[in-house]
Amino acid sequence: MTGHNPGMNVTGHTRRSVSIRDVATAAGVSYQTVSRVINDHPSVKPSTRERVLAAIDELGFRRNSTALALASGRSRAVTVLTSNTTHYGYASVLQGIEEAARAASYTVGIGVLESADGADEADVAAQVQRSADAGGGLIVIAYDPAGVRALGAVPAELPVVGVVETPASPPGDDRPWVWADDREAAYKATRHLLSLGHETVHYVAIPSSTRRTSARTTGWQQALKEAGAPQPRPLQGSWGPAGGHAAGLKLAGNPDVTAILCGNDDLALGVIRALHETGRAIPGDVSVAGFDDAPHSAYLTPSLTTVRLDFTGLGRSAFALLHGVLEESAQIAPHPVSVPELIVRESSGPPPERG
Repeated sequence: MTGHNPGMNVTGHTRRSVSIRDVATAAGVSYQTVSRVINDHPSVKPSTRERVLAAIDELGFRRNSTALALASGRSRAVTVLTSNTTHYGYASVLQGIEEAARAASYTVGIGVLESADGADEADVAAQVQRSADAGGGLIVIAYDPAGVRALGAVPAELPVVGVVETPASPPGDDRPWVWADDREAAYKATRHLLSLGHETVHYVAIPSSTRRTSARTTGWQQALKEAGAPQPRPLQGSWGPAGGHAAGLKLAGNPDVTAILCGNDDLALGVIRALHETGRAIPGDVSVAGFDDAPHSAYLTPSLTTVRLDFTGLGRSAFALLHGVLEESAQIAPHPVSVPELIVRESSGPPPERG
């Protein structure tokens, strides 16, 4: 039999303990009321207090020090868990979180996870627990498998917001996630290249957080399908220019390749170098488009056509979502942040004329 499993958390992992929200549901009150009961707040009616305490006993809710600090509002700190602090998207999200937290007089700690392939679930869970023990809420940047595992390992009683890839389908209201619309961004970039007259667009992909088809890949495929264009197999890159360079060398040898979309601007940098080395002009022979509008993209030769995503705004929104929970002023809810903007520069143009 299938159905909702109350023992599962927002990412499908088994919960380690009963949360304040579980108690609230069982008692028929808000989680803020449960917090007040835990801290012996005088504003709670005796009958309500008894009902909440009965639910706590029945469910076996464990009132640890972290939960008590959060419930009482004494903690004004957040920890960001991420596997990377240097790549443009990650770093910009961190910048936005720090800016918003500073404005709210919160401190920010950063916990660096092991790389996506170098940590097992036990290691990730241990790092999450260390962050939880520090008090305050968590923001997890889940752009890779390590981040996804960390998001699933967060104790159920601890407020957490996930900065995630675009979900494959709209998440439920119990999933405290924010994201940029990667699917729409890739769709716009691909449509732009097709509109210039290219028969199809090749794609160099960044790694996906869950090893499924990423939202960027899906947006690229959708644009090709709607145009009735051939759908070449995407090449798997990495996060940096070296991966783009390797993919670019493979594509450069095919004269039918006239347009390439890259999963980020660093990949595009490597692709451009590979095309230059093999004597293919940009955009005369091949058009190249990137993703993210990293600061260097406007200063390449040629300057890079790309899709701008507001990662800094995404970080600010992630903190705002968590801040509302910590201050008991807002309910958490999933939502996308910002609309991607196509930035057309010198690296894209019509395909070469066929002789």
